[in-house]
Amino acid sequence: MILRLGILLALLACVSASPADAETLVPPGNRNLEQPPIPGASARRTGAGRTTFEAKYAKIVQLLRSDGTLRAKIRRVAERYDLDPIHMIGAIVGEHTYNVDAYDHLQTYYVKAVSYLKSSLTFSYQGESLDDFIKRPEFATCADMADSYALWSCREAVWERSFRGLTVDGTSFPDDRFSAVFLQPFFAGQTFGIGQLNPLTALQMSDLVHQISGLPKIDHRDPQRVYRAIMDPDITLDYVAATIRKSIDVYAEIAGFDISGNPGLTATLYNLGNPVARAAKLAAENALRRKKGLEPRLPEENYYGWHVNEKLDELEALAVES
Repeated sequence: MILRLGILLALLACVSASPADAETLVPPGNRNLEQPPIPGASARRTGAGRTTFEAKYAKIVQLLRSDGTLRAKIRRVAERYDLDPIHMIGAIVGEHTYNVDAYDHLQTYYVKAVSYLKSSLTFSYQGESLDDFIKRPEFATCADMADSYALWSCREAVWERSFRGLTVDGTSFPDDRFSAVFLQPFFAGQTFGIGQLNPLTALQMSDLVHQISGLPKIDHRDPQRVYRAIMDPDITLDYVAATIRKSIDVYAEIAGFDISGNPGLTATLYNLGNPVARAAKLAAENALRRKKGLEPRLPEENYYGWHVNEKLDELEALAVES
């Protein structure tokens, strides 16, 4: 769902403040008895790699199980963001089960980060830099937003409304996501690192990571630093945690649900993105249900979050192992 820009901006202003207490605690477990359908793109990608979802799941679990240093890093970062580490483990496992296959050793992620960061990186489309693009008048409504999450979410909304799939000032823009068009110079749509984050998510989380972890802020005019944030395991785990923290806070503030006890839901939002729009859609639906005297609908997991909840006993063991 693409919200009208004015509504989105109002919601972003709300979530920039501290979240209110959630009204309803979402219980653990899956709402769906069977796993929701897995997208064809995920199945094709897995088949092209001559592997299976089960094999990919086993591989990422083995990496986590065999690397006590990585598990300790996850626990430390989770504590900084007031998270149960199972949320971070669920997101990482989900990404490497349904997205890109895990490497055998954490050290490989460091090596890959170095190799990518030696490349020449630019954020642009058909010769127009991202920095020049967001100076277009359509983005003026975002100018006063100081918080990085609100700022980049606003810019993403402007893209959806005013540029995606349209011809503007003689330039035809693809019918694709903002991040895929302007922020992924290697392969459009690809994500990177142990957290499988995309650059737009990292830019959104820059202020929260700086506030909680003290890491330097990242800037779209320095693509190298943006890519380091999503590829260096010593940095990207903070961005993973911040992304999950934001989703929990947004659902409390906008939809009135505490999802902090359901790792399948936080994994679902990590996979899908846009928690503000999703929380707002659920809040609007439940407002109508209340008017009809119906019980509110609880948030539901997708195929990715369903799998995390289904494997929760095994994953929770990883979260507490020393």
